[in-house]
Amino acid sequence: MSTYAPIPLELRTARTVLTPERQDDAPWLERLFATRDAPPVDASETLRRIRAMDELVARGIGARVLRPLDGSPPLGDVAVIVGRASFDEPELAWELLPEARGQGYATEAAAVLRDAALATGRQRLWATIRPDNTASRRVAVKLGLVVARTTSDERGPVEWWSTPGDDPAVEPYGVGR
Repeated sequence: MSTYAPIPLELRTARTVLTPERQDDAPWLERLFATRDAPPVDASETLRRIRAMDELVARGIGARVLRPLDGSPPLGDVAVIVGRASFDEPELAWELLPEARGQGYATEAAAVLRDAALATGRQRLWATIRPDNTASRRVAVKLGLVVARTTSDERGPVEWWSTPGDDPAVEPYGVGR
């Protein structure tokens, strides 16, 4: 594992400030987790996930919450995580509450986080997206990502979108090995 500069704790977009998760984010994060196609998450699990994300932030990556500049409640989060990839070539992820979707927030925040992550010295970021997730695929296109490969897991196909300027034929660490 190489050494990288940390992603700044606070980033800004035209409409939001992006900051790490806090314990008082638990109620809206529970709502966000409930929108996933996954088992429900209770308060203690949400707090455990916040602590786990704190550990990633301490390592220089992790999630940033989209906090509107007008002080209204958080809209979702964007993250640079290991996920299915690696610390050297991490995943860029975005997830919004239903009421914030379709307004450009994911693209705006993910672009700022993408640029900050690449400024750390990393050469490539990945986004793994299900082919039927049209909204996330649109965000990926707007971010300039391209489909480098497709794999499958227990839920079906997964597209691996990559930042440009690298060789998309090169598999990320741990995939296909």
